Amino acid sequence: MSGEEAVLAFFVFGGGFWVLAPLAKAMSKRIAGEVPSAKVVEPDESVLIELQQLRGDVSELAERVDFAERLLAKDREAARLAPPGGR
Repeated sequence: MSGEEAVLAFFVFGGGFWVLAPLAKAMSKRIAGEVPSAKVVEPDESVLIELQQLRGDVSELAERVDFAERLLAKDREAARLAPPGGR
């Protein structure tokens, strides 16, 4: 191996190690379960109020859907149990 090839190999392997070492370190921390903790942000009071309103709206819609499903099922039951010929 000539001097130029040795220098080139040194820079290629050294540069590769320099680039990949932080990535390997981060992956090993992730695998080990050492995840940095995230900041806890307290929501605004207005956001909490809006969330409560949305929950109320969703529960009201769920009740309406249940009611509509029961009405549709009732109509289907009556039609299915009716005697043939409409008597």
